[in-house]
Amino acid sequence: MPELPEVETVRQGLARWINGRTIAAVEVLHPRAVRRHAAGGADFAAVLVGRTVTDVHRRGKYLWFALDSGDAIFGHLGMSGQLRLVTASTPPAPHLRVRFTFADGGPQLHFVDQRTFGGLALSPGGADSPAEIAHIARDPFDPAFDPDGFVAALRVRRTGIKRAILDQTLVSGVGNIYADEALWRARLHGERLCAGLSRPLARNLLGHVTDVMREALQEGGTTFDTLYVNVNGEGGYFDRSLAVYGREGEPCRRCGAAIRRERFMNRSSYSCPRCQPRPRRRAVPSRADVAR
Repeated sequence: MPELPEVETVRQGLARWINGRTIAAVEVLHPRAVRRHAAGGADFAAVLVGRTVTDVHRRGKYLWFALDSGDAIFGHLGMSGQLRLVTASTPPAPHLRVRFTFADGGPQLHFVDQRTFGGLALSPGGADSPAEIAHIARDPFDPAFDPDGFVAALRVRRTGIKRAILDQTLVSGVGNIYADEALWRARLHGERLCAGLSRPLARNLLGHVTDVMREALQEGGTTFDTLYVNVNGEGGYFDRSLAVYGREGEPCRRCGAAIRRERFMNRSSYSCPRCQPRPRRRAVPSRADVAR
């Protein structure tokens, strides 16, 4: 699933190419692509005709297009969603779900989604911030993100660190890839309990989460297959810099030990057995102990 660097790369491309453009027509080619729009595909298309995109925003892994009506189109790419800018003469992709045509006759915007886990919807009055994503936390790149608040909230969680930083209500934008990379940099195993972290360790982890996503953003994100591309159909290059993710059996870039893969929430976690030893099982500290 695309994470913050990938979604931000898409946002930047969209902001460059669709800001200020007026929607002339919308074709919904698969109902699942707009399943969160209760009135259905025909209504979704009708209410957008004549609207002008005034800006493109992001909250974690969600995108939204602010419209001159004060409403917004918000969406999530899911596992395989792509927002592609193509000329009218470009043959449609096999999994084209929604097509936006603009009044200026320039490049069209296509929402392509092989697995149809992503989707688009209309948020009435949501130009500034869609109410539908109000539960999603700020991310470390957001000017309103509160590092102290994050550290305090993390340290009272009675769960493993990796599970916590994947929780989009605590900090948004972090997914499996960048969680593993940040934990490797911090020399922490993902099963270590949040409630056992000191404030300096929690701050250090946040710093690594921020750094690894910033570096990935500079490389256009991480592409393992053709499912993630930017608006021009190009992949990212951060996979060349990954220290642990997807490198099972390969030597740790820091100590040389073979990278291990472990099961985690129906997916995989990658870590170094020497740099990131599994935590010993022990009682979870009380909230009073954590506060000290």
